[in-house]
Amino acid sequence: MASESGTLYIGITNNLVRRIFEHKNNLTPGFTSKYSCYKLVYFEQYADVNRAIAREKQLKKWRREKKEFLIRTINPSWKDLSLEW
Repeated sequence: MASESGTLYIGITNNLVRRIFEHKNNLTPGFTSKYSCYKLVYFEQYADVNRAIAREKQLKKWRREKKEFLIRTINPSWKDLSLEW
């Protein structure tokens, strides 16, 4: 998730559509509501929750530049991918 100013949030969920709805409607207090991270700019899907958690931890350790490069590989304009749903 990203804000209009470029703040990034990384998290995992077992229901992406529901979680995006919660973020966009401020139903979950915390980082995303505090920093207005409402745009889904990148996501990955995993069948195994342990792999998803490991990947989340890996991404959170990356420098911002590396995260931005990853996002640009699939979403160069940083559009909100959830708008296509």
